[in-house]
Amino acid sequence: MSTDISVEPVASLTLSTYERLRADVLSGHWSPGYKLGIEALREHYASGATPVREALNRLSAEGWVQHQDQRGFIVTPVSEDAMRELAKTRVWVETLALTQSMEATTAEWEERVVLALHRLSKTKRSLQADAYVENPMWEKLHREFHRVLISHCGSRWLIGFCEQLYDQAYRYRQLAVKTSYKRRQELDEHKAVVDAVLAGDVALACKKLTAHYDKTAQIILNSGATEA
Repeated sequence: MSTDISVEPVASLTLSTYERLRADVLSGHWSPGYKLGIEALREHYASGATPVREALNRLSAEGWVQHQDQRGFIVTPVSEDAMRELAKTRVWVETLALTQSMEATTAEWEERVVLALHRLSKTKRSLQADAYVENPMWEKLHREFHRVLISHCGSRWLIGFCEQLYDQAYRYRQLAVKTSYKRRQELDEHKAVVDAVLAGDVALACKKLTAHYDKTAQIILNSGATEA
């Protein structure tokens, strides 16, 4: 009993440190290539050295950070080639998931798609009108919208892979969003996909989703974010 009590706070701190560090890497707070020093992170997250090391090891296994011999850990760099590969893979995987969802369509699933779009459309992209400041609620609803689109595909594995790709794309988007804010009508792009879904046009829905992701990739590439 006493062993469990003493270990639990350490486990909780390790998990908390991992989650905060992961969020900061994905959001771009720690930029690509940034050296993640143990002592600096320990101070920043008010954590111990052991939880920080365990968090870094876990993030390294997931590909978010890299361990370099004698140099410690750095945030995994980005590149144009990696961005293009990500965009291409995401189109392949999510159009498959969307196709399967539409072929197994139900009134309940279509209602969930419409509701997800409605909720997203009522939420501001940025917390400020004249400059981009991330709105966590918009990001949450945006993720939910794309998840609902593929949620009826019948494969937990496929959905899980799409979630991993979403996280990778989110990281790239955060590196470019400040330069693209207000230059894009994302709602129109989302609505075009939903309109095709409700019309039962699989080919058009996949085409619109592909165009949506291709535009995202092009904005990121044009922003210079992949040169970081």
